[in-house]
Amino acid sequence: MDAQFWDERYRSRDQIFSGAPNPVLITEITDLPPGQALDVGCGEGADALWLARRGWRVTAIDISQTALQRAAAAATDVDGRVAWARADLATDPPPANAFDLVSAQYFPLRRQPDHTALRGLLNAVAPGGTLLFVSHDLADLPLRHEDGFAPRDYYQPDDIARLLDNDWAILINETRPRTGPAPAGTHHTHDTVLRAQRLA
Repeated sequence: MDAQFWDERYRSRDQIFSGAPNPVLITEITDLPPGQALDVGCGEGADALWLARRGWRVTAIDISQTALQRAAAAATDVDGRVAWARADLATDPPPANAFDLVSAQYFPLRRQPDHTALRGLLNAVAPGGTLLFVSHDLADLPLRHEDGFAPRDYYQPDDIARLLDNDWAILINETRPRTGPAPAGTHHTHDTVLRAQRLA
């Protein structure tokens, strides 16, 4: 699932995602005051644009240049409040202590023995800031997809919750029914959601 994989996937269709922000993001973030946000795996930009339209300044990163170009083309009304950047968390950690919100919605972050990429993501949350990490419930997923993708090779919210130390307060770590339609061609009925606040 490298840059070539994702670029080819985005080029295969005029639009991959619905264009609507993720419902869990709306539910969990509406009560937060706007600040600096990092949208991880921003895709075609719906979440980043939703945040920007509510006063957030957003750094939106994705491994796919095609996705970023598509997202930037849709950002006609946010007056430069979104910075679009190509990045691979495995090699390009975000700046530390920089974001009031780090949002990863259905982002496939591969497990690593030393958790380097994940720790870079956690370190990006500023003290007092929020981490929101959302995935499809593994119960809805096959052990391995036809293309070889194995969901259990990637971090799930509960995995991350177990790695958080006393510098974090876990506010939500649960499985809940989806409030939006499942992606086309899938049967996802539940989401797993981690919301945590960095204390120090």
